[in-house]
Formats: sequence, C-alpha cells, structure tokens
Amino acid sequence: MNIHEYQAAELLETYGIPINAGKVATTADEAALATQQLGGGSGKVAIKAQVHTGGRGKAGGIKLVGTPDEAREAAQSILGMDISGHIVHKVFVVPAVDIAREYYLGIILDRAARGITIMASSEGGVDIEEVARETPEKIIRVTADPLLGLQDFQARMVAFGLGIEPQLMRGFLSIVRSLYDAFVGSDASLAEINPLILTGDDRWLALDSKVTLDDNALYRHPAFDELRDANEEDQTETRARANGISFVKLDGDIGCVVNGAGLAMATMDAVKQQGGDPANFLDVGGGASADQVAMALELVLADPAVTAILFNIFGGITRCDLVAKGILEARTRVEVNVPMVIRLVGTNQEEGRQILSEAGITTVDTMTEAARGVVEASRAG
Repeated sequence: MNIHEYQAAELLETYGIPINAGKVATTADEAALATQQLGGGSGKVAIKAQVHTGGRGKAGGIKLVGTPDEAREAAQSILGMDISGHIVHKVFVVPAVDIAREYYLGIILDRAARGITIMASSEGGVDIEEVARETPEKIIRVTADPLLGLQDFQARMVAFGLGIEPQLMRGFLSIVRSLYDAFVGSDASLAEINPLILTGDDRWLALDSKVTLDDNALYRHPAFDELRDANEEDQTETRARANGISFVKLDGDIGCVVNGAGLAMATMDAVKQQGGDPANFLDVGGGASADQVAMALELVLADPAVTAILFNIFGGITRCDLVAKGILEARTRVEVNVPMVIRLVGTNQEEGRQILSEAGITTVDTMTEAARGVVEASRAG
C-alpha cells in the first residue's frame, strides 16, 4: 500500500528522523494560508503535488514560490493536474531549505539477498534507477540479516562509502538506524529519503520521503488503514478487496478468473506461452462461493480492454458445480459480450460441466488447451 509523501514524513518523524514539516492543502486558498503561516509572507515555500507516482518535478508538480498570492496561483495550476495517470487532489506546502548536499538513502525488502538491503548514494535528488543504470558504482549497498538486524558496522560502512566527514557521522548514523527501525516497525517493503540533505548550517533533514507498506501486515497496524487514499487506488482493486478477492490489474486483454494464487500465476504463464497477455491477476479464493465467482466475473468485465475471459478452476475446497452456478448467476448481473473459455477440474467437475453444458457453455480439460483457446478467441474477436 502506497502512502503520500506527507504521510511518509509524519511516519518517519515518529521514529526520530528530522523532516521538513509542512501543511497539506486541498484548495488554492488553503495553500496560500499555509504559505503565510510557514513563511510569514516573506520566506519561500515549495508547493508539491501529492500523488502515488514519481516524476512530479518533471511534470510541473513542484513549484517554488515566495508569497501567498504566488502559492495560490501555483496550487491552482497543480491541483487537478494529471501526472502519469494520477490526478492531483492535494498539495504539500513546505518551507524552502538551504541545501548544501543531497544524498539518497533507501531500504528495501531484498528477496534475492534474503535480507533487508540499505542503499545509499551521493547522487540524491534524482531517480535512483537512473543512477543505478548510468553510474552504478555510486550506489552503496549493505544487507542486514532479518534476524540479527542492522549492525552498527554496517551503518558505518554506508557512511564511509558516501565519504561522510567525522563531525557529521553521528547525525547520519542516527538517521540510518531510525530509517531501518521505521522500515521494520511499520512492516514496510520500501522506505526511502530522496533527498536526504545536509543544510548550510550542517543539519541533516529528510526533504522528501516515500514509504510503501506491506498489505499483508496491515492487520498488525489497523491505524494504517486511515492512510489509504481512495482517489489514488484502482477502484476495481478496492472493490475486489472489499469482497475478499485478490485482484491486480495488468496491461493485457485476456481476463483471468482462477482459484488459488499459485494456479493464477501458472495460468498467466500459460496465457503468455500461447502468445497472449493477461489483463489481470485474480485469485477468487480456495473456498469461493457462487457469489464470489459472480463478483470476480464482474470485476474482470469492468476492464474495457478485456477481449476474452479464461476461467481456470481446480476444485479442491471449491466445488466445481458452485463455480458453474456462479458463472451463470454472473451472466444475469452483467452483460457478457466477450468469449469465455472455462476449465473445471476437481470436486464435482462432472456436475459443474453438466450445468454449463445445459446453458450452452463448453468446457475444456487441460490448462494448455484452455490458454490456447482463450488466446485464439481473443484474436478472433
């Protein structure tokens, strides 16, 4: 789950990281008032678009202003802006800061290294992906053992790699440790400060923060649910979550309805192997009811890019006859104007196939046959 920059900053502040505190505004007048309060009408402030995507600066979503009137004008131009498909509904007004140096500091859940990797670079303020591509030698990496945690010598390795002077070392190490604690304590999958700056008077400050929370751990942090921004989330995914269905929208045109995450991944691989592109990941659940199956079909059909649908159901806990009833029920709720290929295997498969056959719907036996059939149906349409 992504959260906004101002929310990430507030989270990091609770772990003792010095942040550039500001005010959130949803209207131009609120931005003007915030500017007056933060700068007293004289100091400069930055008006920053709050969206769950990068590239705000390049898109014109960050503006430096000096007066409340300028802030009002800047906010008017930013609010409602489309940045990579994300509409700006709020801005973050923060004081301008005297920047002496900029660094990148980030922590990720590193599955390849089987640990928590701390990354840092002296090239702060730019996309870390660009640094990794063009000057990878400028990225310092250390990986903390998930059981032992971040060791002091590892934090010092980061500081030495960046060339931090001895008189600045204590403050930098404190931020590294605090960011690690925030990452682990909030069950994040990503926590980064870009840039982490050193001010003209030698103060460390997190100027821009980003945190991605692990959805699977939200039950341990019920307060985090308030950080969701419905405007930033795909409405179909939100609806799926409310109905207990795992759904992720993809860029293809073949809708997939599957029970079980592993089978869903294998189904998408099979579709790709036959030359197709999945439009979604959808796991309807191991004990899917007819209502859930019907809801799953509605979710898939909500995507106008879908040209064909593949049902791939293995009846373990789920009964194939209930799935078949769910498919027929869904057709009474929503108009199905694309071809469907259905594979039912497992518990009560014959009963399920019979129900569909009586409704004029044909089923197939193997996954390869199903994937080939849905790709052909998609192309024929």
